[in-house]
Amino acid sequence: MSGRSMTRTVPGSGGSGTAPSGRTGQVLSNVAVALGLVLFLGGFAWGAVVYRPYTVPTTSMAPTIDAGERVLAERVDGGEVRRGDVVVFRDATWSNAPMVKRVVAVGGDTVSCCEDGKLTVNGKEIDEPYLPDDPMARSAVFPEVTVPQGRLFLLGDERSGSVDSTAHLTDAASGTVARAAVQARVDAVVWPMDGMLAEPAGFETLGPLSTPGPLPSVLAAVVGGAVLVLAGAAYGPLARRAAASRTRSAPGGAGAR
Repeated sequence: MSGRSMTRTVPGSGGSGTAPSGRTGQVLSNVAVALGLVLFLGGFAWGAVVYRPYTVPTTSMAPTIDAGERVLAERVDGGEVRRGDVVVFRDATWSNAPMVKRVVAVGGDTVSCCEDGKLTVNGKEIDEPYLPDDPMARSAVFPEVTVPQGRLFLLGDERSGSVDSTAHLTDAASGTVARAAVQARVDAVVWPMDGMLAEPAGFETLGPLSTPGPLPSVLAAVVGGAVLVLAGAAYGPLARRAAASRTRSAPGGAGAR
């Protein structure tokens, strides 16, 4: 008899190599981690390019945006702004800091307040469900203004205490702001997490509304990427634990003799 061992390893029974199913799982795990990282980092990069964060310091946009709340605003050209949009702008005659107000009229519109307690634009009363419930906070009576071309008329949602176009009616531009002064359009309140702003549907009778920015897609990419990374990273430890459990439960699993 030679001293050579006659023991053979049965394919797939736990030899030194990795089983085909294990190799496939590891490949899929690596793919999930790589794809997850692309989505996660790409989502953050996309958001950084498209959006700017702002903190609103006053209650002039309450209850839509309260004092101290953090918003994300999509970088847009002033020419893209439409009625009902909440925008961030900077105008030297108003303030040296960015301000947040709602566009209620654009170049060529006539705007006044308030017949039957409602804002009137181009002779049509506008339904504004985002305004405060308190009638005193909704009041901002002003005579009819014709908005010059290329300019915007802006109001705060808390109109009794908002320093907006109504506070600048005696200016040369009748309280209006140039479209070029707009820096961004607010999409959502992110702290606290109130979510996307409600659609200003009351302005639909005057023309199309703005399309919301890609924030939901950005968030989906970030969250989906994080889930893929965690799932892919968890595969290895879970697979090893499952293999060890099968070895212990198999006959003679204490070790080869």
